[in-house]
Amino acid sequence: MEAYEGFASVYDTFMEETDYTMWVNYLHQIWQKENCQPKLIADLGCGTGNITQILAKQGYDVIGIDVSEDMLSEAKKKAEIENLDILYILQDMREFELYGTVNCIISLYDSLNYILEEQELLKVFRLVNNYLHPKGLFIFDMNTEYKFKEILAQNSFGETKQNSAYIWENYYDEQEKINEFYMNFFIKQKNGSYERKQEYHYEKAYDIATVKKLLEQSGLKLCAVYDAFTFEPPKPDSQRVYFVAKEVQKKEQCDVL
Repeated sequence: MEAYEGFASVYDTFMEETDYTMWVNYLHQIWQKENCQPKLIADLGCGTGNITQILAKQGYDVIGIDVSEDMLSEAKKKAEIENLDILYILQDMREFELYGTVNCIISLYDSLNYILEEQELLKVFRLVNNYLHPKGLFIFDMNTEYKFKEILAQNSFGETKQNSAYIWENYYDEQEKINEFYMNFFIKQKNGSYERKQEYHYEKAYDIATVKKLLEQSGLKLCAVYDAFTFEPPKPDSQRVYFVAKEVQKKEQCDVL
């Protein structure tokens, strides 16, 4: 799962057109629909902290977890500038540990697609179930196989910014259902030259039935699956889907849900 090391310093530059406020607003809509009023939220695969920082500004207590030290370094810098009190933890989501339970756990921007084995995804789900308050929610999204096969497939993408550029190549293995992202970054240095950095990323396509099975095996209840940013069911050409799962086995009543 080692990724986003060389990319971390320019990640926000290339993601600046992403409407993170809209992503958070969608979380609010899901919380309202599920009658959930969380106070403490954990974000698995928080990256440079864009979601956690919006939530913190809205008054939530937030924990950010990521496996990339460089991404967390960027997140901490931004939180310090904004004077935000966010706990960022360097952990692999397959082995994450919290000091106690939380009201809601989120994992956005296809972070869980980086888990390449079903049994390892099950481990994540079991940890989520363990650290959720009674009736707590687990909200996550995933890229679909349609996106890997029809949109990314064997295609290449590129973008140039003022002080950086990237080339992004995709190779999708239909048998293994794994998409390989080969990424080249060119980052301008103080002397005017450009440093080239390369990274390989891998994401696995999971069908909805498999995710539901693994959630149930972990003890979580799947409440809903949505075409991203809607409350409509996934379509054949959905590129991203959202899953909403709930903790249902613990007896103690949570006072904020």
